[in-house]
Amino acid sequence: MKTLTFALSLIRHGETQYNKDGLLQGQAIDSPLSESGLQQAEAAGCYLKDVEFSNVFSSNMLRAQQTAETIMKHNRSCSGLQLVCDALLKEKSFGIAEGRPVQDVREMAEAAGQSFPGFTPPKGETQEQVTQRVKEFLEKTLQQIGAEHWRDRGEEDETSSSSSSDPLSTSLAEGRADEGVRGVPVHALVVTHGAYMCVAVRFLVEELGCSLPPGTDKEHVFALSPNTGLSRFLLTVRRAEGRFALSAIRCVFVHRKGGDVQK
Repeated sequence: MKTLTFALSLIRHGETQYNKDGLLQGQAIDSPLSESGLQQAEAAGCYLKDVEFSNVFSSNMLRAQQTAETIMKHNRSCSGLQLVCDALLKEKSFGIAEGRPVQDVREMAEAAGQSFPGFTPPKGETQEQVTQRVKEFLEKTLQQIGAEHWRDRGEEDETSSSSSSDPLSTSLAEGRADEGVRGVPVHALVVTHGAYMCVAVRFLVEELGCSLPPGTDKEHVFALSPNTGLSRFLLTVRRAEGRFALSAIRCVFVHRKGGDVQK
């Protein structure tokens, strides 16, 4: 049966002044990157400069767009690509807590017997609502990637014991920017936010059955990603009844600070 395997790299935006000051942004506060955040985005762009991307998506919030544009500026494969901004990727709404110290919200969550960033303050988005946005974005992306690349990039699914056909086996050096994507013909970069990424990664692992690298600590997997932290997944899709459906997913790595790793 014919399948298409593509990579999905999620990266959190660079630091903002609100991040630096320990204040919660959410959706109401659309702040730009700080000087440090711009440097982080530049470092991420340099780290990813030789990685091939076929699609680039970003939250429609300023801090994510700035990060995406900076990464694309450094990447040769992005010169002919259009940045697609999508409101489905925007940060979780924290309601009345936006603009307040993160520590205040952590205490509110603790008092409610919950954890941050999963806690929903009054007038904020629930985890279920954010998960629904993640589902919608993933479904839309599967259909778009399939429509754009199935004819030219899809391959017959042949079981083989040879490691040469395994994308992970072709880039084993830990820390390489292209780890897991050498030989993968389609690669989408997605620039989004911290709390959103927490929900997305948990959805991929717990609801879609994403396999994790051996020895992976789940507490680390579900933790808040640092600014410009990068997580990468390999997805395999099949075509059935005119639509593209996910058939397998596995994680390459999570929360890597690419700009801090030597290639």
